[in-house]
Amino acid sequence: MTDEAPLRRRDSPDTAGDGPHAVPPDPNSGGPAATPLTAPRDGTPRPVETAAELADVVSRMAAGTGPVAVDAERASGYRYTQRAYLVQLRRAGAGTVLLDPLPLDDLRTLDTALAEAEWVLHAASQDLPCLAELGFRPRRLFDTELAARLAGFERVGLAALTEQLLGYSLEKHHSAADWSTRPLPESWLTYAALDVELLTDLRDLLSAELDRQGKSAWAAEEFAALVAGADRPPRVRPDPWRRTSGIHRVRGARAQSRVRALWYARDGVAARRDSAPGRVLPDSAIVAAAEADPKDERTLLGIPGFGGRSVRRLARIWLDALDQARSLPDDALPVNQPVEGPPPPHRWAERDPVAAARLARCRQVVVGTAEQHNLPPENLISPDFIRRLAWSPPDEVTGQTVGDTLRGFGARNWQVALIADQIADVLPDPAATA
Repeated sequence: MTDEAPLRRRDSPDTAGDGPHAVPPDPNSGGPAATPLTAPRDGTPRPVETAAELADVVSRMAAGTGPVAVDAERASGYRYTQRAYLVQLRRAGAGTVLLDPLPLDDLRTLDTALAEAEWVLHAASQDLPCLAELGFRPRRLFDTELAARLAGFERVGLAALTEQLLGYSLEKHHSAADWSTRPLPESWLTYAALDVELLTDLRDLLSAELDRQGKSAWAAEEFAALVAGADRPPRVRPDPWRRTSGIHRVRGARAQSRVRALWYARDGVAARRDSAPGRVLPDSAIVAAAEADPKDERTLLGIPGFGGRSVRRLARIWLDALDQARSLPDDALPVNQPVEGPPPPHRWAERDPVAAARLARCRQVVVGTAEQHNLPPENLISPDFIRRLAWSPPDEVTGQTVGDTLRGFGARNWQVALIADQIADVLPDPAATA
């Protein structure tokens, strides 16, 4: 919620939009706080699966008006990739469309038809990469989750915002479903259609609230940055095996080499099966095997996590990986790579007390400024930017040099305008300037 009077529930959706639902109840009347939204106003459409059906959708969407609500469903936790398994669209004059990307896999014609339309998404950064894989990218967008954060709402999930601002409750029990399932159950399709049912109504209310708070220009910068990075390839992490959960318990380079070998063996199986790695072998099993270093199948299968039938079938793969790690010469064992940027903040006091104090002062500025403008601190400025600045401040500390440094990290102009001068005031050590 904002620190000012909250937005009132609307009596009905925007009359310039798709047409009204049932009028939600007055929250002050003593009745239920929200009306459950259980079906799209035009019914649940069947997924579009053929080129001919897609051509019809392209025509309908091109003839529609106003923004287009966009969403995508993935199979995170089930599949190896983060590809889209369903794409949902809704536009005034065109209705709701569900697209099955498996038989279509190329939405460039739709992309062209909607090139001039503003996209409305919720948590856009989650969906933009998988949509870009299909040749479908926004030129302009409005992110309802990010808008709600900038407007100071505490609960920014789609269901929470829809209930608070529009008076309708959405069920979210299919959010973690395996969307690679075919055929998709009717209840899942209804859920997916409802995710775009009210997005443009939500967009209008949040846009008005940002205008009222004087934050529309901030939001425009944030949305432009999302558009600019929409088709940027994901960052490849160095040594991804080091992110294995529980690896902190594995002591010594030789044992860590077993984690590495098992991690890459699992990743190869997961990629071939198109299965989430954790469904092939849990991280806990990798860590346990790295600690125990089993040398035969019987010992391996006695380790927790290796007893399942599908895991037992792969016993030779796991043992080969462990054998490979065991045979490595010392100079091929993992070594700790130099970390780019500052160390973890909890080590600052020991390594550089002056920098630790500098970071504390900078954080106070960020928290205070965020409270003043009713923003989450992490949306005012990335905590990583502040850590990097506090660890290695510019040689000459001024509002200009601090601002330039923050922009170099990726800060937006509106963020720099709010905090650069204040950060410049606290960066110098007070004892040194006294």
